[in-house]
Amino acid sequence: MARRVAIPTESQNPERKPLLTTYLDDEIAPALRLLGFTTKTHKHEGWPFLIAERTEDPDYPTVLGYGHGDVVYGMDAEWGDGLSPWVLSERNGRWYGRGVVDNKGQHTICLAAVEAVLADRGQLGFNAKFLFEMGEEVLSPGLHGFVAAHKDELAADLFIASDGPRLSADRPTLFLGSRGAISFDIWIEARQGSHHSGNWGGLLSDPATQLANALANIAGPTGRILIPEWLPDELPPSVRRALSDCDIIAVPDGPQLDPNWGEPGLSSAEKLYAWSSFCVLAFEAGNPKAPVGAIPGRAWARCQLRFVVGVDADDILPALRRHLDRNGFAYVEIAPARNQMFRATQLDPENPWVVWASRSIERTTGKTPAILPSLGGSLPNDVFSEILGLPTVWVPHSYPQCSQHAPNEHVPIQIVREGMAIMAGLYWDLGAVGEDVPSAQVR
Repeated sequence: MARRVAIPTESQNPERKPLLTTYLDDEIAPALRLLGFTTKTHKHEGWPFLIAERTEDPDYPTVLGYGHGDVVYGMDAEWGDGLSPWVLSERNGRWYGRGVVDNKGQHTICLAAVEAVLADRGQLGFNAKFLFEMGEEVLSPGLHGFVAAHKDELAADLFIASDGPRLSADRPTLFLGSRGAISFDIWIEARQGSHHSGNWGGLLSDPATQLANALANIAGPTGRILIPEWLPDELPPSVRRALSDCDIIAVPDGPQLDPNWGEPGLSSAEKLYAWSSFCVLAFEAGNPKAPVGAIPGRAWARCQLRFVVGVDADDILPALRRHLDRNGFAYVEIAPARNQMFRATQLDPENPWVVWASRSIERTTGKTPAILPSLGGSLPNDVFSEILGLPTVWVPHSYPQCSQHAPNEHVPIQIVREGMAIMAGLYWDLGAVGEDVPSAQVR
């Protein structure tokens, strides 16, 4: 992990782009070849990808794994005293470094578990494939097209991978998909330039006030979404059952929850893992750093919707347009902030593969894992569930307070140790004769 953290694979930084291929060719490919995999690095739309394969018997089930080796900006100057994003450091039972949870540490755990099973059994007892990409932190450019073009090479019976956080530090977790995410800009262009508020106040419309009202028409004062098309019709019973023991508890070093925020009548877990949420990421009018007595000519906001299965992703912005027009905001303009979005996916929590994985984790740890129908954040899970048609089981090895995407990213060493045991247990049970492994035809 120290070697991998030391490679500054910032996919958002054009100057680091050569290191993205270096990470795959010099670090991941050699590690996989030592485990008996064949590997090949590809370029697609200017981005590197790696496919690895180990085939033991055509009659065995095939498992596809995934990892991304790119990271967000290091933010070097903002880390604590003595810490660097590119040096793995240990303090108070934690490892610090950029990528220790997102995602270098997590795929390192998975590869270590493969090595452990091979060392003990001499074989896996199943066929294994891995896909690595280097652009997840910039919305996985080229990934969908690459996977579609290499669909036969990536064919499998089950997808198991690691990313994201557990429900809590001490509870093993499975999640089965992810909420979708779309960012968009919303703005009012009232006129060119600003005008003195003493000379024109009461005569010229204030686009900031108008935009604030438009935003208040999207979500109410407690965050409840007011656009019906942005919400699922209902929560499936299997989702409610899975989340019934997964309430989110605030911890001393984390933010305190606002119980009255969001959709009324839902538990904290249902709000985060099974419902849509809207937020304003940024709002600007005039000159925020040096306000003057003038009515601004323009107001702008960047917004984001996290949404779940049951929401038509292609209708999100059209539904917003219809809603604004109906409520007297036809002059408000909207546009997607990016060309790409994450689409919502979700495997049924009572799918046989989920039941099998949960039992395996309980045998290994003695703990009943939390089963989350969707990650609260977003991943390109639709690549695996929709393009490849696989049941998707994610086993995260992080926790909510890990400072992912922030200075001082870290992972408790105990989670790493338990994560290696969990993954080794899953791989062992998958290849064990007589274990209750679902049929390869189960989807």
